[in-house]
Amino acid sequence: MRAPQHGQAAVELVALLPVLAALLAIAWQLALAGHATWAASAAARAAARAAAVGADPAAAARGHLPRRLERGLRVRERTGGEVAVSVRLPSVLPPLRLGRAHATASFPAQ
Repeated sequence: MRAPQHGQAAVELVALLPVLAALLAIAWQLALAGHATWAASAAARAAARAAAVGADPAAAARGHLPRRLERGLRVRERTGGEVAVSVRLPSVLPPLRLGRAHATASFPAQ
């Protein structure tokens, strides 16, 4: 005869919670990285358009980024109307540094 297993479901839930929390954190981190990459692309296009008409590409890129991504912004003008933009990837755990998202765009001089 088997012994009753009172509380077994609660024990399994408590054991599974850290795994669930880690999976949610990873999913959120992937979403943040995707958003930063998309925002860097939009900022690169704006910076390239600004450079093509003689305006400040860094100001244009900054104007197309969310405030939390402006802090790590790098804008480099290259030859042929190309502009490279990179931003720091935001982290779910603030002390972690996860690298940068890079994007380039070009627009012929006007």
